[in-house]
Amino acid sequence: MPNRRDFLKKMAVASMASTMPSALISKHSIKSPSKISNDLIWANLLHLSYNMWEDVVPERYQEPYEQFNSKCNDARMWAHSYRPELTFDEPTWNHLLDDMAAAGMNMVVIDLGDGVQYDSHPEIAVKNAWTPYKLRKELSKMREMGLEPIPKLNFATTHGAWMGEYSRMVSSKKYYAFCSNIISEVIELFDNPRFFHLGMDEESVKHQVRLHYAVMRQHDLWWHDLHFLVDEVEKKGVRSWVWSDPAWLDPETFLKKMPKSVLQSNWYYNESFDMSTLNDHLKKCVQLYTDLESHGYDQVPTGSNHYNKTNMESTVEYCKRIIDPKRLYGFMTAPWRPTLAPCFKRHQEAVEQVGSAIKKFKTL
Repeated sequence: MPNRRDFLKKMAVASMASTMPSALISKHSIKSPSKISNDLIWANLLHLSYNMWEDVVPERYQEPYEQFNSKCNDARMWAHSYRPELTFDEPTWNHLLDDMAAAGMNMVVIDLGDGVQYDSHPEIAVKNAWTPYKLRKELSKMREMGLEPIPKLNFATTHGAWMGEYSRMVSSKKYYAFCSNIISEVIELFDNPRFFHLGMDEESVKHQVRLHYAVMRQHDLWWHDLHFLVDEVEKKGVRSWVWSDPAWLDPETFLKKMPKSVLQSNWYYNESFDMSTLNDHLKKCVQLYTDLESHGYDQVPTGSNHYNKTNMESTVEYCKRIIDPKRLYGFMTAPWRPTLAPCFKRHQEAVEQVGSAIKKFKTL
C-alpha cells in the first residue's frame, strides 16, 4: 500500500495532470487492445456499494431497511438513497456467484464505490465496508470459480455519491488527487486487472432532478476529465472501459475524441431492434452499436432484464451480426438491483437470461 511519500507524490502528479491538454493524455502502454483471452466475455454487473444515485434520503425511505425488504422494487428504491452503511447481503452474493459459474458466465464487474476501506481514503468508507484483505479474499475465490473480477468506479457526477465530500470538488486539484489515489489503489488490490470500468454515463441535468447537490461537466471539461481518468488507468498498464451513452447526444464529438484504447459498452434494454418500430431516441441507442463498429471501437454490448425477459438474446443476435468478431469482446448484463436478498430472484433471472444468450450465440 502507498506510504505517505508515495501519497504526496501522487497528489502532486494529479495536480499537474489537471492542467494538461487532453491531447497529451492516454499515451501510455497498456495491455494490448487485442484480446488477451480467446474466451468471449459473459459478464454480470454486481454492486458492492449502491451509493451511486441520490445524495439525500427522502422521508418515505428513512425507515430501517427491514421495513422495505419484502419486495425487490422497494429494496431497490430504498437503496437508491445514500446509505451510511453497506447495502449488501453476502449469502445473496455467494449464491449468485455459484449461479453465474454454473451458467457459463466468466466475468463479474464489481461496482465498489465506498464499499471498501481504502488505505488512501478511509474517510469515504461506509459502515461494514470490506477491508482490503476481505476484498482480496473474495477476488481470489472468484478467480478459482472461473469468474474474472473487474473493478468499476463510476466517476460521473450523477453517480458519485460514493465519493463523499469529493463529489462536491469535481475538477479541482483535490478531486484529481482523490481519483488518482483511488484508481491506483484499486488496480493494486485487483492485481492489475485486464480492465477498469470508469462509468461516466448519464452526466446531464435531467438525471439530477432528485439530487440536493447537482453538478455537471460539459464540452472540453468533460473530455479533459475523461482523458485524465483514462490516463490514470492506462499508465498502470490496465485498459479503461466506459459506458457509451454520451454518444447518443453528440456522436460526432464522441467518435472524434474518445480514445480507441477505451473499451465501449453501449447499452440498450428494450426488446425490439427493428428500427422501423423505434422512436427517435431508441434509434440513436441502437444505431450507436453500428457507429462504434464502423469507427473501429472494441465493444462489450450491454443488455438487461430491467424491462423484459428477451433483451439479452436479442442483443446477442443483433450485435453478433453487425460487429466484427475481432472487436466483439463479449456481452454484459446489468440487472440494476442492489445485492440484497429481496432482489435475489431478479438477479437470478438475469443470470438465467445470459445462460440462454450463451446457448443462442453458439447457434447463430
